[in-house]
Amino acid sequence: MNTEPEESRPPGRAMRSELAKQRIAKATALAEEQGGVVSRQQLLRIGVTRGQIRANVTARRWRTVRRQCLAVHTGELSTLGAQWAAVLEAGPGAVLDGGSALIASGLRGFEQDSFRVSVPRNARRRRAKGLDVHQTRRYRLSDHAPSGVPRTKPEVAAVHGALWATSDKQAVLLLTMAVQQGLTTPQRLGVAALRIRRDRRRLLIHATILDLLEGVRAVSEHEFAHECRRRGLPEPSRQVLRQTKDGRFFLDVCWEQWGVVVEIDGIQHAWVQNAVADALRHNEVAMAGDIVLRLPLLGLRAAPDDFFAQITEALRSRGCPHLDETA
Repeated sequence: MNTEPEESRPPGRAMRSELAKQRIAKATALAEEQGGVVSRQQLLRIGVTRGQIRANVTARRWRTVRRQCLAVHTGELSTLGAQWAAVLEAGPGAVLDGGSALIASGLRGFEQDSFRVSVPRNARRRRAKGLDVHQTRRYRLSDHAPSGVPRTKPEVAAVHGALWATSDKQAVLLLTMAVQQGLTTPQRLGVAALRIRRDRRRLLIHATILDLLEGVRAVSEHEFAHECRRRGLPEPSRQVLRQTKDGRFFLDVCWEQWGVVVEIDGIQHAWVQNAVADALRHNEVAMAGDIVLRLPLLGLRAAPDDFFAQITEALRSRGCPHLDETA
């Protein structure tokens, strides 16, 4: 007589068959959310065995897609399925980026020969035909779209795509198309572009976004002073003359009483021939004891609240009165 508790006995053939069916059903449901494809790792995590994977492929119910993925059907992959396969093949943390992410977000009229995929700096790069996988220092979880195929948000994808474009013309085209087709706004593009510190296309990208922001390329110190009054800040002096051992120069705006200077950087400040002179002037003023803040024109147009918050904090730290915490 078998006295072994029933719950500890090995499952019978019928029970094993039922468990296998449940796991296959889970795999099918997961694949439906991913354009009909799943990765081998996903299958193993939900309990589908390697033997079951081989059996379904051998029986031609499933087929392999790249090295790490399978389709739970034998037909052609949909666009969504191909996008998911590219991300799953590239490994954990991978996201579509640049033009590929824009296409996944709905961009029309732009094609690519391969999928651009970004992975974290410390991730393993998997090479495969039709995949352009890059480790990138610009990888941020906060840049990822909240749903759908893993990809960067449209504004981030457009800026990255412009950086990686095959030509300046293509760079401008991606930025413009993303706005024209309603995937993002010039303001959001501007915020994303402000994070780019060094790149040969930085000037072109800033100029293009400024054009999308109704073509504003310059701002007067008078307009800046008006914006200060609107926000409850004291009006600064404009074009303040400073004398140094090497000559004279003018500061854009300055609160001399509290030693706070703001330099408004237009497009011309990004030119190489101005970079050294601007840096020397900045250092000269800072060494004299003033706080020197840089306000790029794109920042004034795309993210004014963030920059004016810094200006307010600088004035408050130097004892400027009548600045409450909400100013």
